Amino acid sequence: MKIYILGICGTFMAGIALLARELDIEVAGSDAHVYPPMSTQLSDAGIALQDGYTAQSLPDDIDLFIIGNAISRGNPQFEYILDNNLRYISGPQWLYENVLKDRWVIALAGTHGKTTSSSMLAWILQHSGLNPGYLIGGVSNNFSQSAHLGESPFFVIEADEYDTALFDKRSKFVHYHPRTLVLNNLEFDHADIFDDLAAIQRQFHHLLRIIPSNGLVIHNSDSKALDEVLSMGCWTECLSFAAEDSKSDFRVDDDNNLYDQKQDKTYHLELAQCGLFNTMNAAAAVLAARHAGVPVQTSIEALKQYSGVKRRQEIIAEIDGVRIIDDFAHHPTAIELTLKALKAGTAGRLYAVIELRSNTMKMGVHADRFAASIASADEVLICENKALQWDLHAIAQTASTLLMIKPDIDQVIDYLVKNTEPGDQIVIMSNGGFDNIHQRLINAMQSRLMNE
Repeated sequence: MKIYILGICGTFMAGIALLARELDIEVAGSDAHVYPPMSTQLSDAGIALQDGYTAQSLPDDIDLFIIGNAISRGNPQFEYILDNNLRYISGPQWLYENVLKDRWVIALAGTHGKTTSSSMLAWILQHSGLNPGYLIGGVSNNFSQSAHLGESPFFVIEADEYDTALFDKRSKFVHYHPRTLVLNNLEFDHADIFDDLAAIQRQFHHLLRIIPSNGLVIHNSDSKALDEVLSMGCWTECLSFAAEDSKSDFRVDDDNNLYDQKQDKTYHLELAQCGLFNTMNAAAAVLAARHAGVPVQTSIEALKQYSGVKRRQEIIAEIDGVRIIDDFAHHPTAIELTLKALKAGTAGRLYAVIELRSNTMKMGVHADRFAASIASADEVLICENKALQWDLHAIAQTASTLLMIKPDIDQVIDYLVKNTEPGDQIVIMSNGGFDNIHQRLINAMQSRLMNE
């Protein structure tokens, strides 16, 4: 069988491609603005990539087309598929029918932390000898690729609430039919497809409607938005974790302790990743593994060897005493928590380079929170962006942190090269390729060192 994936370099669709390859299906696909790490792992797996969506580039021997949710009407390849009545399906539907329908699915959902908690859980199960399947929206440093079929009943999946495809506007996670569900947190996001938080909560409610009664819903009871979702109806046993809610089943603290309030027992989590939010991610993974039969202490031992996910507080270089970090954060909450955690470990100054790339951020839905979200950084650099529907310059004038708006990336790099000193940290925050700023900055810093 031969399949062709439109939008193959998206984090989810790349995972679909890898799983199909493991099923001995011949896979190819197309995308635009291809960038690592997904493009790299696909190439390494021998999957042919077409840059761009010209209809002429479509092979004529494809049995099934899988359509990514980034594809819209007017896409030349999708128009060709429609005009010629060719078979097509969404990625989530294909995944359920070909991989998930006979598995114990453990799904991790929420606005933040899905990739980290999913990769933590997959590693815990792997370390425990369970050889799980998984599909994670990022490349974990503990695994060679972002998706794997595995050999046990367990399949770990990052459960995204974004819509399935242009012809299926349900959230992707409704297709997964999990037995174990983790609800990490919930805030308003994806303003391009959701009108408000209530619309997202409705999708989470639809997910709860299909969790079996013999399953388990593990939820963050600090989240009022999640409490409201659960109050809409839940037919499954629940287990709560929290940092603040004193009535939760498990509590975490700033010292990386996980406290079982029913058994009056405390566990200490040793994590390479800093920040209370990562302790919460780890707690979610530990409790999900517990439902799969892994003792808490075994999970703790596994997490000692967990080395993180690419683009999540990933140290990509240290040059002349200046550390360069790549991070995926693009929502104000994620930006704020990440900067706060990094500032605590910065000897010198913390520079944040932020790309306002997501549809939600460009629309200005969270504009009133942006200044507060960057407060922990010493200096913030952003490129001029004509697509913004809000006044970034006005925020720069009132923000407590020095916020500089540069005309282009070259001037951002030039500023950092001229001003950073040993002990400083630079964190690049983007959910995209950011015009290859990461490598360009590394090259410039290396040139500075050679010329000193």
